[in-house]
Amino acid sequence: MSYRPMNVSSTETTNSVSHFILMGFPSSPEMQLLYFALFLVVYTLTLMGNAAIVCAVRWDRCLHTPMYIFLGNFSLLEICYVTTTVPNMLANFLSTSKSISFVSCFTQFYFFFSFGCDEGFFLCIMAFDRYLAICRPLYYPRIMTKQLYTGLVIFGWSCGFILFLTPVVLISQLPYCGPNTINHFVCDPVPLMLLSCSEDTTTQFIYSTFNAVFMIGTFLFILCSYALVIVAVLRMPSAASKHKAFSTCASHLAVVTLFYGSIMVMYVSPGSGHPVQVQKIVTLFYSVITPFCNPLIYSLRNKEMKTALRKVFGIEIPVHKI
Repeated sequence: MSYRPMNVSSTETTNSVSHFILMGFPSSPEMQLLYFALFLVVYTLTLMGNAAIVCAVRWDRCLHTPMYIFLGNFSLLEICYVTTTVPNMLANFLSTSKSISFVSCFTQFYFFFSFGCDEGFFLCIMAFDRYLAICRPLYYPRIMTKQLYTGLVIFGWSCGFILFLTPVVLISQLPYCGPNTINHFVCDPVPLMLLSCSEDTTTQFIYSTFNAVFMIGTFLFILCSYALVIVAVLRMPSAASKHKAFSTCASHLAVVTLFYGSIMVMYVSPGSGHPVQVQKIVTLFYSVITPFCNPLIYSLRNKEMKTALRKVFGIEIPVHKI
């Protein structure tokens, strides 16, 4: 960064804030306890649901296919994603200081958005897999080899961590000289940039461009993939085949809609000035509610997955449509 604040050294200005205060959801102590209990239940169910899918894919050989391998990795990613924010949020509900160190704040920022970026890539990979399976069924076994789907899994996990280094480094190098209160429950880049002593339009522009290119690019890739899938499904002569294909597509598109609908509102234009409460609710939606809903709307309605869960855990799962 070329910025140098007037009359204050860069090191002094940057290090004058050693920690931040995450306000979270200000309320009475009784409401804080209620929030704690509610989010603890949601977090526990999220871990259990996604972990069940990971275990089923790992232990049932019938699910050792690209579609379920991608799904298992996506569920593991959801566990990592929600764990970057909820444990700290739960601790803050019981804390009076609600303090987080400068390093911990940017570490949370990095992992939260890296995992979020990885989710976008995995949704693209899963859409590509469905495109090949439905639109190119004869070529699918030759194209989707073990080498390819292993490479796609590695690509999906690593890209977010590589790409998000730049925004984290840029925003962490901004001068922070107070105040240090973040009216949020997570170290979000938008309020962090607003806390900086200088309005660095270059960093804001780079961050906005990065988000816009990533989110719009991956979203359009998914839409194009499923547009081709829908065209192929409509040409199928069998009603049963159409129903099965549309069922798979509907579940995946539901997750895509929940995830992309909320993050595009928040991060394509960070300077758009969303009300603070709206920012919190939208962030809560895609960071906590979407991982919680994922096993229900995408996985547990799948008959093969239900059968695998019965075999692996020895339990009877009621079959009903969601």
